[in-house]
Amino acid sequence: MKKILLHIGLMIIAAFAIGWMAMSWLDIWTRHDSTITVPSVKSLPYSEASVLLDAEGLVAVLSDSVYDKSTRPGTVIEQNPKVGTVVKEGREIYLTINAFSPKMVTLPALSDISVRQAKSILEGLEIKNVIEKRVPSDFKDLVLAVRYKGNRLSPGARVPVNATIELEVGEGVHEIITDTIGGDSLGHVSEQLDLF
Repeated sequence: MKKILLHIGLMIIAAFAIGWMAMSWLDIWTRHDSTITVPSVKSLPYSEASVLLDAEGLVAVLSDSVYDKSTRPGTVIEQNPKVGTVVKEGREIYLTINAFSPKMVTLPALSDISVRQAKSILEGLEIKNVIEKRVPSDFKDLVLAVRYKGNRLSPGARVPVNATIELEVGEGVHEIITDTIGGDSLGHVSEQLDLF
């Protein structure tokens, strides 16, 4: 009986020792006490942000770019995880930078449709700068041509999203108004004046 109790005691001690060693090994494996606070890299050029994060034991990953003309191209405008987040060494920090040029879009056919429909299509392409130029035409509010910087665009043309697009829109037929003066139409009065 003493041998059985001794073996049970030794098994309990061995289980605790193995558990303690496993937990210690896990702490080392997961670098439990080794944490880093994410620094701010916003407004830095991507190359500098990458070097700074590497020096802290973190990895910079370029995840996206957007275009903002008020910000210097190539600078970091967003980071994830946020500044001050506590992470492990080797964690990837996802960076969004300001693009060097605006996004380009391909224009579909915009002529021979209504100006309202053309503006809706351009808005869907994120083009916000649209101006109308009224031109003589029998068809009111019909887009007759699309221009960018004075050049006529064909379907499939690529333009930046911040472009100012000019739509040549038909004025429509004007109604001819005839007034009367003393019972005579204006045309009849002008004919009489031509006789003198």
